[in-house]
Amino acid sequence: MLNKDLVAASSTSIVLSILAKGESYGYDIIQQIRDLSDEQMIWSDGMLYPLLHRLENKGLIVSEWRRSESGRRRKYYRINDEGHTALQQEKAQWQIVNSTLHKLWGVSHA
Repeated sequence: MLNKDLVAASSTSIVLSILAKGESYGYDIIQQIRDLSDEQMIWSDGMLYPLLHRLENKGLIVSEWRRSESGRRRKYYRINDEGHTALQQEKAQWQIVNSTLHKLWGVSHA
């Protein structure tokens, strides 16, 4: 299991990146994180929904209640233009961190 501080630091980048691939709803976002991390990152509703609300309040994502194909009401989230701009900034910052760690750890770029 990953350190909570690392998960918190990366959470905005992860969620914006998932939403940049297409709109989604909470449970699906949690499942994508689990799958993408090979089950190393297990998020709960209590971790995800406050983040989604913060991103929405910052104007980086928008949400809409809709009925799913099964007839269940779900809140779908999607990234907007401001969110795409924020994601590009996040990527640039994480690339600096990644590059620095690779240099420190002697990892070659393939």
